[in-house]
Amino acid sequence: MTADTLPPSGADRRATRDKICLLPDLAHIAEKARAAGRKVVLAHGVFDLLHLGHVRHLEEARQHGDMLIVTITADRHVNKGPGRPVFTQSLRAQMLAALEQVDWVAVNEEPTAEPILAMLRPDVYVKGSDYANAAEDVTGGIVRERKAVESHGGRLVFTDDITFSSSSLINRYLGVYNPELNSYLADMRQNQTLPQILDMIERVRDFRVLLVGDTIVDDYQYVEGMAKSPKENILVTRFCERELFAGGIIAAANHVAGLCRSVDVVTCIGDLESHEDLIRSSVKPNVRLDLLTRRGKPTTRKTRFVERGYMRKMFEVYNMDDTPVAGQEENWLAERIAAAGDYDLVIVTDFGHGMITPRLIDLLSRHARFLAVNAQTNSGNLGYNLIVRYPRADYVCIDAPEARLAVMDRFSDIMHIASELLPSRIDCSRLIITHGKHGCVTFDKAEGLHRIPAFTSTVIDTMGAGDAFLSVTAPLVAAGGPMPLIGFIGNAAGAMKVNIIGHRSAIEKPALLKFVTALLK
Repeated sequence: MTADTLPPSGADRRATRDKICLLPDLAHIAEKARAAGRKVVLAHGVFDLLHLGHVRHLEEARQHGDMLIVTITADRHVNKGPGRPVFTQSLRAQMLAALEQVDWVAVNEEPTAEPILAMLRPDVYVKGSDYANAAEDVTGGIVRERKAVESHGGRLVFTDDITFSSSSLINRYLGVYNPELNSYLADMRQNQTLPQILDMIERVRDFRVLLVGDTIVDDYQYVEGMAKSPKENILVTRFCERELFAGGIIAAANHVAGLCRSVDVVTCIGDLESHEDLIRSSVKPNVRLDLLTRRGKPTTRKTRFVERGYMRKMFEVYNMDDTPVAGQEENWLAERIAAAGDYDLVIVTDFGHGMITPRLIDLLSRHARFLAVNAQTNSGNLGYNLIVRYPRADYVCIDAPEARLAVMDRFSDIMHIASELLPSRIDCSRLIITHGKHGCVTFDKAEGLHRIPAFTSTVIDTMGAGDAFLSVTAPLVAAGGPMPLIGFIGNAAGAMKVNIIGHRSAIEKPALLKFVTALLK
């Protein structure tokens, strides 16, 4: 079926695959239909598990015009929890195209519906009754979509028939989770924790947050493997392309900025290969940078050579000078850290690359109203940058290897380390130890220990997952939320981040809300 061919009024008997086309072609089809006096109706969604509610919704949608177009969210933008979508975009498109009331189907490669509304300019945009109350839309998307459709003279219509939730049906009947996670989520649903979780996330909206820590430029060099060198016993690759990301404290700040109103960053870069333009252009509008430029030093850059086909990291090179700050540089940082008490929350992401000295740790410990800390162990500081450098914190978030190094214990159960050994080494009443495929362990002196299973086994890139966990959970701990629920939200953020390459995008509030809502439906 070509873009110049219009189906007759009313559903036809075309082959299912002939109804599926690309969005630019569909825009041409819609334009010709309007020119012929036909009314174009658009429905958009994920449609992961096609059910009776969808069928009734689309039947009613078809009654509002002469041509019904259905667009679906591309797989990579489906924020419905682990294992979702169950059906790929190709299969979802085919299922919808098989319905006689549907004239055309296309995949929306953008994360939201606004671009397709601008492209297709439907006369009527149809949504289900569960979107009728804008205040109950956790993403706020329906308000933006209404403005988009009305901007070209269209109107938004809500269907009013039997409704089901694909997420609820999938969660309850398709077994997409392992037994442990399935049992855990069932308990969370039974205890009706979703409203409390949504309220916690909303509670930190107006927070003022200060972040202190190292700026890192993460350099991804994508390569393809070649034959072994005939003259040297070395790995040989062919360079394909390169991506530079503003990481470290910059990535953490962008995660926080998705949840909180105002974010300030105190960090340092070098005047050699500073990458300052990249860094400044990477931050969100509500992030303010306070940069110390260290003379004669480069901005820390970590270059990873990544096998392009499977996203396997092959080799890494650090370009940095991790000599500790001193003299006027340390005084400059101390002056800014002394204002830490003006913020609702101070988050320290200490990568151990020379910025945060004992003097600055003392100032942070004394001045911060609420102090959240991660002291990271990496190849550049193994054994030298332990969380026990900090005499006190209100919240600590580290991974299991970092916790074991801090207490010098390789073999004890991580629950024992979280509840007994680590609290004996640092004055901190609330902590979380992230544990990879085992999820996380939360500890609160008042609430005790809880373990939350991991939410995904699909991992594209682990870099920055711990920073995303800390960044999302720290405001919630500062707001006084229960640690078991905060661990749940942190695991959700971590599951989302491990499916993002590098720092291509941050954890956004709407996506996080959709993710946790889908898990608990």
